[in-house]
Amino acid sequence: MGEKRRRRQRTGPPARGAAAGERSLIAAESCSSLNSAASGGELERAARRQFQQDETPGFVYVVSVFSALGGFLFGYDTGVVSGALLLLKRELNLDALWQELLVSSTVGAAALSALAGGVLNGLCGRRPCILLASGLFTAGSGVLAAARDKETLLAGRVVVGLGIGVASMTVPVYIAEVAPPHLRGRLVTINTLFITGGQFFASVVDGIFSYLAKDGWRYMLGLSAVPAVIQFLGFLFLPESPRWLIQKGQTQRARRILSQMRGNQAIDEEYDSIKNNIEEEEKEVGAAGPVICRMLTYPPTRRALIVGCGLQMFQQLSGINTVMYYSATILQMSGVEDDRLAIWLAALTAFINFIFTLVGVWLVERMGRRKLTLGSLTGTAVALIILASGFLLSAQVSPRITLNPTDPSHQNSTCTKYSYCNGCMLDPDCGLCYKLNKSSVVESSCIPVDEHSTMKAAWGRCSNESIFKKEDLFWAYNFCPTPYSWTALLGLILYLVFFAPGMGPMPWTVNSEIYPLWARSTGNACSSGVNWVFNVLVSLTFLHTAEYLTYYGAFFLYAGFAALGLVFIYGCLPETKGKKLEEIESLFENRLCTCGMSDSDEGRYIEYIRVKGSNYHLSDNDASDVE
Repeated sequence: MGEKRRRRQRTGPPARGAAAGERSLIAAESCSSLNSAASGGELERAARRQFQQDETPGFVYVVSVFSALGGFLFGYDTGVVSGALLLLKRELNLDALWQELLVSSTVGAAALSALAGGVLNGLCGRRPCILLASGLFTAGSGVLAAARDKETLLAGRVVVGLGIGVASMTVPVYIAEVAPPHLRGRLVTINTLFITGGQFFASVVDGIFSYLAKDGWRYMLGLSAVPAVIQFLGFLFLPESPRWLIQKGQTQRARRILSQMRGNQAIDEEYDSIKNNIEEEEKEVGAAGPVICRMLTYPPTRRALIVGCGLQMFQQLSGINTVMYYSATILQMSGVEDDRLAIWLAALTAFINFIFTLVGVWLVERMGRRKLTLGSLTGTAVALIILASGFLLSAQVSPRITLNPTDPSHQNSTCTKYSYCNGCMLDPDCGLCYKLNKSSVVESSCIPVDEHSTMKAAWGRCSNESIFKKEDLFWAYNFCPTPYSWTALLGLILYLVFFAPGMGPMPWTVNSEIYPLWARSTGNACSSGVNWVFNVLVSLTFLHTAEYLTYYGAFFLYAGFAALGLVFIYGCLPETKGKKLEEIESLFENRLCTCGMSDSDEGRYIEYIRVKGSNYHLSDNDASDVE
């Protein structure tokens, strides 16, 4: 099968009769004179409009939007916890461990359900899995809204995580399988747009309900039931993936659905291509044994799996979910004192993430997956260095502790050993009580934090909120007063500006494309599982990493991981833009470290098509769009 595909790519399709208005394929290097004979961009655009614009029915967009509601729920439920934690840690007295558990339990459950989702997708199909995810989102939201203690909250976050995992690996696959080639990248990227839209909406909800001193977090965590119910009801009337149906032998139903998805286009060629591809793969790979074993023993799918899992791993190691989960907390660490202001600034960062993901939707079919990913990760590494530098500057001007009052409880607190605010801030049991003289910190002391509330000290001048505010005293927990708080906000904004268009959507987009049909569910399950496992590792360890490496050390570490990711992507990621799903497997027939390094323009062809009596030439990428 691999040799057949290579031969087809080298020689192109056989020429057919001109009377039939069909194509002849001629190598570009032998036809430079014909290139200049055609009337350039205008004719190309006319040809593309003829073959594309009239051929994509609105039903494809309806299906994609209802599918992407799973992405919205993914984004909302991972993003809403950032603001909710600021209220929960005060109302339920959550320490750092419980805060990390409420974040990472969702991620851990998502990792497990993403892996299980691969099996469910293969057995039951894409549609039942999306319905299952909607049901889990609805149930989890109800548990969270009604929770009375932190243990129930933890259970609700686990249920929501199970829904996130199934949705995260199913939705991109479903959209990729129903989308036409010239829209596939854009439609799959819409799923990531909905993820970032969900995160932005969560931040706005956090900001609105932060003014409710009691139970505001219940509304934050419970509102996700609304889009979950809408998606569930919508998918009761939407179809299964035609590619999955063909694989399962339900050919008549598959043809009917494919016809719905393609409108006026003739579907015979696409249907035959899918069916023949499945038959060839079964002959070459064999149908016996677990799918993951067949993937690992067949070189093209093994290489694709390494690339797909590597993309997801480096997405997480570059720190995105640390930034999104803890955005409000990071802003407090940088010196933003007010909870509500921190929440609204976090909403600003989520909005930037959403807007620049929209930029990615526009760029993905213009720049291609490879260039967009490389440019995005380069900018992400630079932004992480800026973010880390901001924390480093803040640490270098950390206020000196000038007062060391005696602990009346005689508990020998570790807080008295610190000479600077930076050390006091890194200790989760301590906070800073101080006065301001103009912009300078004076009369500062490191005091144990109250065991019931992080908003005041356990004893001393800052132990009574109403009194110490009247006396012009200030209490800082988890941050130090600094003139460099703006650098953290700048670093966060630049991070999202660069991350959102490329490294945000491309791991999901590429993974939805690079596996053959027989391996697509398992490949996406494995790569999604890798994403969630590294999500757990990064989010569970962030606060403790910051404690031991300092905050700037943690972000310098993420910048180093981003640099390693650049090397990996440059060598291993090929360009999949404009290719049919059945053609992409051949890109991984080269050795792994050379898959991404071949010139994407090498061996280009000129393809001539007859449109209303005139010949037009298109590049190979454009030609694939109109097939």
